[in-house]
Amino acid sequence: MNSKIFLLGIGLLALLVVPAASATDCTSEAQCSKQNSNMGLAIGAGLAVGLAGLGTGIAQSQIGAAAVGATAEDGGFLGKAILFIAIPETVVIFGLLISFLLFGKLL
Repeated sequence: MNSKIFLLGIGLLALLVVPAASATDCTSEAQCSKQNSNMGLAIGAGLAVGLAGLGTGIAQSQIGAAAVGATAEDGGFLGKAILFIAIPETVVIFGLLISFLLFGKLL
């Protein structure tokens, strides 16, 4: 399992580095620095949503399994289970908010 995660991380890093290395077709120094800062903002916005979604998915998989088991044993736990499943969703909403703020700086 750890080797799959490691290979996935290396693949994602390659996807980030290759376009960044090939994006050097600017004519002046000021244009290059603006282009590089915009690229950093775009990568940061994508990482904010992507990593927040990944973390939330991992958390919800374990919370959801426990909530289904607890609800199967006692039906009165359903309301708490729904609340516990909804809490990690706020992390994705915050990641999306951060990406909107970064895209606001980009435009």
